[in-house]
Amino acid sequence: MFKEYGALQIMETWGDQIPEGKHTDFNRAVALKDGESVCFSWMIWPDKETHDKCGASMQTDPRWQEMDIPFDGKRMMWGGFIPIFEDTA
Repeated sequence: MFKEYGALQIMETWGDQIPEGKHTDFNRAVALKDGESVCFSWMIWPDKETHDKCGASMQTDPRWQEMDIPFDGKRMMWGGFIPIFEDTA
């Protein structure tokens, strides 16, 4: 549905090398329990307006409420970031 609402790229990753940090780390950020792994995801949007329209649709499009998510959504974090550098190989 994110792509339907305009996301250009979606990346879903499964933790492979998640070291414990001295002050903070991914494991503590999500209150990781035994037998769990961290999932890290991001999306690329063409612009903030498209992203914001998708976010607003979560209140009006019933399909978002009907989705089954395979994780504890209460431990999910999200935010928006402004690119400051981009390069390709």
